Amino acid sequence: MYHGAQADFNLTPSDPSIFTLVGIPGLEDAHIWISIPFCTCYVIGLFANFTILFIVGTEKVLHKPMYLLICMLALTDVSMSTCVMPKTLSIFWFKWKGITLDGCLAQMFFFQAISIVHSSILVTMAFDRYVAICNPLRYSTILTNARTVKLGLVGVIRAIVLFLPLPLLLRRQPFCANRLIQHTYCEHMAVAKLSCGDITVNRIYGVVLALVIVSGDLMLIALSYILIIRALLRISSKKAHQKALSTCTAHILVILMSYPFGLFASLSYRFGQGVAPYVHTIFSNIYFVTPPMFNPIVYGVNTKELREKVGKYLCRK
Repeated sequence: MYHGAQADFNLTPSDPSIFTLVGIPGLEDAHIWISIPFCTCYVIGLFANFTILFIVGTEKVLHKPMYLLICMLALTDVSMSTCVMPKTLSIFWFKWKGITLDGCLAQMFFFQAISIVHSSILVTMAFDRYVAICNPLRYSTILTNARTVKLGLVGVIRAIVLFLPLPLLLRRQPFCANRLIQHTYCEHMAVAKLSCGDITVNRIYGVVLALVIVSGDLMLIALSYILIIRALLRISSKKAHQKALSTCTAHILVILMSYPFGLFASLSYRFGQGVAPYVHTIFSNIYFVTPPMFNPIVYGVNTKELREKVGKYLCRK
């Protein structure tokens, strides 16, 4: 009786607006075991990021551009993982695989737009480090709190304008009888491939969007670090070099954890025909839990002022 009701909820072929998220293709029997590391990472990420947000919010001495950017990064990390992981875990634990077309497109829009905002914040952080190292005397006038918030809003507007066309284009597509999405969430190309119509525009726009945003943002980050290195080469003090390196270490580590997984998740569905579906799905989900778990830890460990405030608060408690 229960099985039949569950099947109706998951598939409902009579309802044209319902899709079915398969989970991890080929590993359905192991969903419960696979859920353990993903759930653990998700919970740790939520706790770590909310700790950062609480500490920075309550400590007025941390109300500076650098820590505002760390808070923005924490918000995007929490938002991005929360767009995907609750639904993924409900598939793993309860086999709640059904999702409406509108729900699918909404999920797709939010996690993709937030990932673009995340990239914008990493670029702004690179600019922050450039100003702090190359123009330290003008730092407080160039990068104020208000200007930092405006840069964050620009990143949000950019994400909405660039990504909104994709779900709108998919909304107009006719979908075939096969409504099985071979994934744990509504990845753009996984949904687009279920269409009976021409998805050439979606395919091209998605690839161009991914490449332009990532390559453009990485070029701006690289330019910032080239200017930082050039400025450091003019300084002979080893102490100054070490201080500059320590201020950039956290940012570099976050970049190395964010972009590789994001690029793999975005491009392997389009060009990775030889990649097993379960490999793609697992790596895509890792992208949503690993950076949010490690980013606050990296900044908490590498940022002295933040580390001291967290330590004092924990000791006081």
